[in-house]
Amino acid sequence: MIVIRKGAIVVLTLITNGKIYTFNQKEEIVQSIVVDGEKIIDLGTDRDMKLQYGSQIKNIIDLQGKTAIPGLTDSHMHLSGVASNFIELNLTGVKSKQEMLNQIKEKASSLPKGEWLLGRGWDENLFEEGSIPTIAELDEAAKDHPLFLGRICGHAFLANKKAFEVCQVSPLHVPAGGEIVLDPITKEPTGLILETASELFTKHIPDKSYEQWKAALKKAMEYCMKCGLTSIHTNDPLYLGGFDQTYQLYDELIHQEKIGLRCHLLIDYPFLSLLNEKNRLPGYGNSRLNIGAIKIFADGALGRRTALLSEPYEDDPSNYGTAIHDEKKLFEMIQKAREYNAPVAVHTIGDKALENVLNILEQLPEVSMRDRVIHASILRPDLIQRMKKTTLIADIQPRFIPSDFPWIEERIGKKRTEFAYPFKTMLQNGILCAGGSDAPIEPVEPLLGIHAAVTRKRKEEHHDGYIPHEKISIKEAIQLYTIGGAYASNEENVKGTIEKGKYADLTVLSHDLLQLKDPDEILDTSVEMTIIGGKQTYTKYE
Repeated sequence: MIVIRKGAIVVLTLITNGKIYTFNQKEEIVQSIVVDGEKIIDLGTDRDMKLQYGSQIKNIIDLQGKTAIPGLTDSHMHLSGVASNFIELNLTGVKSKQEMLNQIKEKASSLPKGEWLLGRGWDENLFEEGSIPTIAELDEAAKDHPLFLGRICGHAFLANKKAFEVCQVSPLHVPAGGEIVLDPITKEPTGLILETASELFTKHIPDKSYEQWKAALKKAMEYCMKCGLTSIHTNDPLYLGGFDQTYQLYDELIHQEKIGLRCHLLIDYPFLSLLNEKNRLPGYGNSRLNIGAIKIFADGALGRRTALLSEPYEDDPSNYGTAIHDEKKLFEMIQKAREYNAPVAVHTIGDKALENVLNILEQLPEVSMRDRVIHASILRPDLIQRMKKTTLIADIQPRFIPSDFPWIEERIGKKRTEFAYPFKTMLQNGILCAGGSDAPIEPVEPLLGIHAAVTRKRKEEHHDGYIPHEKISIKEAIQLYTIGGAYASNEENVKGTIEKGKYADLTVLSHDLLQLKDPDEILDTSVEMTIIGGKQTYTKYE
């Protein structure tokens, strides 16, 4: 077969010599793919593709017998947070309070006196002593620096006394939906800041320079491709200095510097009117960079008991969690998005938060793009039935399972834990699900998410998994990160499977995941190559 294009020399790329799982309904496995521009025009055996396209093939990507799958998508992350780890103190995985304080001291020693000490990633559930540093300990560790450290979930923070002083924060004046935690005896701040109270500090923290952000984002994008990701859905404007700067950073990196990663931007609600003014409402953009749903928070997180539940916390019977907005305000926000024909992506971890969002969505007209409920961590049978529609995506994070268990049962009790991250039940009920990391809250690596969805535990844990009947197959887990991600961005006609007319996005792996006898071998698998639009954007051996 000869490809003819009037007035142009046709240059085709052959991706060949591999075991390529297409995940389409016609050809399960092929050896070769022929690419014209960015899109697949044919696929089949090595011999047939070479015979049919012969001299028009100018570029060859040799898979060297490796296994390839459709390009992996992370449906929910904060690339700005991943980028911050290249600049700020990264406390992810720290195992004790003392280790955390030691790292703070070390970081403080490298900073000029008076400069903010910023970081994130601490998780007291990993601490041997189970307690977080006191404000006095934070003062001692960072004597000459205002300090502000985000928890792994992004919904709780630690600040020292100097930060309170610099920002002139009073615990008597806290925004709705937030809290400055006080010592029950002294009534003085403990250093722990929850939810919207963080705004009292963040508005005083000096912005990073444009060039700092750009360099860090570039490193983060390259790391994503190293992890096998071909597309990401990322939410950043509140961290990158607003919509204009966020879009400019991505535009320059993707369109000028030609970083290959495809980026779908979720935009926070405060920027909705600005999107309309600039004619960049959801759907705007191209295959490399486009605008997605309007991000809204309905509740907090389970770690600090701010996820909104329909029944109180098991270990705090007076606490139902935190509604970031009351139901009237939440309705008004989603209704406003609908006025612009925009879908919403609503952070809903607790079952009551999800119920509130579904109540609103069911009252408002649907739009052409799908809405998302992000996380949907704690469900109920009635909510599962209400989520069964093709206009709604459950944007789920499998790595939350090994991170949140076993302590989650202490928070919400055994009965509700049966409906914590019930992925098998969701898929069996026809709920559209997309897999993501919520990085930097969980690691970027999609293979870790696939492993978590399949095993529901860490490799070193010797049991059958947390709520084992909710395990899904390796194929189903891969589909969360392929066609699931494509559904979430309304791009299932051009992404998510390998077939004619779709982008030539592939993730090439050292192991054939679909033939593994032990799912723990997923963690022994390495990304050999990442191909986006028929071009290698990462190769392990270069």
